[in-house]
Amino acid sequence: TVVLAGQPKEFDPDFKGPIQNRGCTDIICCIFFIVAIVGYVAVGILAWTHGDPRKVIYPTDSLGQYCGQGKLEKQPLLFYFNMMKCASPMVLLEFQCPTPQVCVLSTRFCLWQLCFWIGMLLLNATIVMEGRQVAMKIFEDYTKSWYWILICLLVAVVLSLIFIVLLRYLAGIMVWVMIFMVIAVVACGIAHCSIKYVNLKDTPGSNITLQQLGFQPDFSLYLHIRQSWLAFIIILAILEVIIIILLIFLRKRIRIAVQLMKEASRAVGYVMSSLFYPIFTFLLLTIVIVYWGVTAVFLSTSSEPVYKVFNETDCPHARQTCDPENFTLSTMKRDCPRSECLFAFYGGETPYHKYLIILQFYNIFLFFWCANFVTALGQMTLAGAFASYYWAPNKPSDMPAYPLCASLGRSLRYHTGSLAFGSLILAIVQIIRVLLEYIDHKLKGAENKFAKFLLCCLKCCFWCLEKFIKFMNRNAYIMVAIYGKNFCRSARDAFFLLMRNVIRVVVLDKVTDFILFLGKLLIVGLVGIFAFFFFSGHTDAFKGATPSLHYYWVPILTVLVGSYLIAHGFFSVYAMCVDTLFLCFLEDLERNDGSPKRAYLMSENLLNVLRKKNQAN
Repeated sequence: TVVLAGQPKEFDPDFKGPIQNRGCTDIICCIFFIVAIVGYVAVGILAWTHGDPRKVIYPTDSLGQYCGQGKLEKQPLLFYFNMMKCASPMVLLEFQCPTPQVCVLSTRFCLWQLCFWIGMLLLNATIVMEGRQVAMKIFEDYTKSWYWILICLLVAVVLSLIFIVLLRYLAGIMVWVMIFMVIAVVACGIAHCSIKYVNLKDTPGSNITLQQLGFQPDFSLYLHIRQSWLAFIIILAILEVIIIILLIFLRKRIRIAVQLMKEASRAVGYVMSSLFYPIFTFLLLTIVIVYWGVTAVFLSTSSEPVYKVFNETDCPHARQTCDPENFTLSTMKRDCPRSECLFAFYGGETPYHKYLIILQFYNIFLFFWCANFVTALGQMTLAGAFASYYWAPNKPSDMPAYPLCASLGRSLRYHTGSLAFGSLILAIVQIIRVLLEYIDHKLKGAENKFAKFLLCCLKCCFWCLEKFIKFMNRNAYIMVAIYGKNFCRSARDAFFLLMRNVIRVVVLDKVTDFILFLGKLLIVGLVGIFAFFFFSGHTDAFKGATPSLHYYWVPILTVLVGSYLIAHGFFSVYAMCVDTLFLCFLEDLERNDGSPKRAYLMSENLLNVLRKKNQAN
């Protein structure tokens, strides 16, 4: 049955919010996820057994030995006996120069024809040395300024906390000031355009029409025509009228959004540990990223050295695979006396090597799935903690002693399958986007316009689909945290609940986004300005404490990036709180009617905005 907005749902006397009795959800997907994780670990072990990262770090001689490693530890450089042969077209086929290569101690061991190439190597070495000196100076700057950087980041933490606390008192003022400033800016634009329109009255040539002027590459010409300014006046006037009309009709919904933001600030105050939960999410994501990166490197370096026959003249065995240990006694050497068996590349023909591309694909897919799972776990954990605040009749006495830990335990114990289900859907879309990007990269030189257009459309569609799935997953996790239902049912309930209140959703989303954007801008700006004046030494107030630096922009950039990440981490928790309380608020409106048995659980301020009240017993 379809429930209209404002109509109470069928009353469930056993419903007690997120603390109710619940069972495991989406068990099949949970089993699949566990099996996939076990397979992921097996892939990692297989890759670590066969892989060797030295293949991408150290150069390799003609025998496949690593320069600077093992018995060649004192010979770190690779020497080509005849660099001119690297210009051969064979290099494009084999990715290897058909000339002997040995590991040497220094570039002084060379033949006369290689002096030019040695000079180029020395030039490159000079560039590398300069880059290394810059890196050393940057490292030295960090050693001198790290404690001041930490102080600046600590200031960013304090400012973020203060901003969230102040939203309880200043959210309404900030929103209404912002709205009236927009109206004032548009009004100033109308006034400015009107003055320009009047001043051009007696200017020669200003009364011609836009049609007579036609298209002009110099757009400044349009600013000397009265009709252009008249068009600006009309457009801005229409925009002003639309804003005022929307403000008149949406004023109640704006007040609800403001009250929900104030309520979110109170909820965060009761669950202060939630502000530091992003650190846990960050650590888990770091583990996922590191595991994926290490596995990818070992998989890409788990091939075996492949040796091929190189010969300057015609040879029937050219570019065939050979064994360097037995090559001198082989028929290949007898048929082609001047041929050599040289290291060509890394590959292999075993079943393991044939399926390497599948293992790499599996590594990427599981990376997306695990990363999305970690993010989903954070969203459901925070949603459960804040929902326990909303549905508590007496706050905070009816809340759990440790709401965040309790919510994390519920999410992992009962809803791992739901988290895996939502993460799987998102991972599939993301891997499709990766494949589309790969195809786009391969088709960059193609001339087929239709294929490019189709690919562009597909990329755009899947980008939009990913955004929609992220939005739906976020709200589905909130509903799972509240009711303990499976993912599909929770996603369906969340979707229809939001569609029945679509205007409230849009207003709350835009108001929250703007306030949090102002908060990030304010925090990063304040901390960045302080860091600039402190580290640059442009003010006498800090001259005694400012460390002597090679590049003062190094700590400044570090502080700016760190401040943004800190503000984003705190405000992501606050945004999750707003979204959770909003869904709880909508459920409260549809589930309850204010009677003694079905009393509203929203705050008194929200009841006053809605002009509702709970009836006395």
